[in-house]
Amino acid sequence: MATRRGGKAYYMISAVAQKYNIHPQTLRLYEREGLLKPSRTEGNTRLYSEEDLEQLETILALTRDLGVNLAGVEIILNMRRKIEQMQGEVNEFMDYVKRELARGIDDWEQRLGTALVKSSPTDLVRRTTPSQADAQTEKTKIKK
Repeated sequence: MATRRGGKAYYMISAVAQKYNIHPQTLRLYEREGLLKPSRTEGNTRLYSEEDLEQLETILALTRDLGVNLAGVEIILNMRRKIEQMQGEVNEFMDYVKRELARGIDDWEQRLGTALVKSSPTDLVRRTTPSQADAQTEKTKIKK
């Protein structure tokens, strides 16, 4: 039986147990182990959201299909959370870099126009040939 709260569907423990063919005590165990975190009513009844059911499906796939124990399931779920968090951070960084690059071209040209010493970007980087680098090394040795 699904209960609606704020436009979202929530399921009672008996409905979830029946749907996934598991004992309600197994759901309680998963909650005690911290693998599931269903919300509660004022009467302390567990209500499982769609996100909880997705998490449960992952847990069941790991335990039933792959034979992972609950400690392994906890590690895998924590790693997935960290990977998702890191992916979000990478995406944010990439967006930042894209914005800065787009802004930087205009900004770079403006900075070059107002610089004390006017030069083109190619003047800022000098290439040295291997023979020039060797000569510089020799000069350094002689000074010492």
